[in-house]
Amino acid sequence: QAQLVESGGGSVQAGGSLRLSCLASGKVADSASMAWFRQAPGKKREGVAARDIDGITAYRDSVKGRFSITKDDAKNTLYLQMNSLKPEDSAMYYCAGIWALNDGEDARTVISGTLSMDYWGKGTLVTVSS
Repeated sequence: QAQLVESGGGSVQAGGSLRLSCLASGKVADSASMAWFRQAPGKKREGVAARDIDGITAYRDSVKGRFSITKDDAKNTLYLQMNSLKPEDSAMYYCAGIWALNDGEDARTVISGTLSMDYWGKGTLVTVSS
């Protein structure tokens, strides 16, 4: 069993920054990958950033160079540093994890949305105003 609790969301103006945190409990250290997803009202959920157990990261094109995913194993916490925020970044942000990846799958596969994640947090809301 694994439980995830996100925090750090809020309202900022365009160009601002936020750092999201995802506190994990349970045996998440054995997860093949952990990731951040987001879903805006009326839109499909999309992968934002992922990090696999080897520390390899992947980002969706629209956030490359602005967002950074990191993990503090000592604190069992996954982070998403978001800089230069844009109104189109507004969404509910979810932390998720997957226990195993098949051969050929990696962090890029995770954010593609084609895999079924094994556990999810309840989300934290990010609102960016212009």
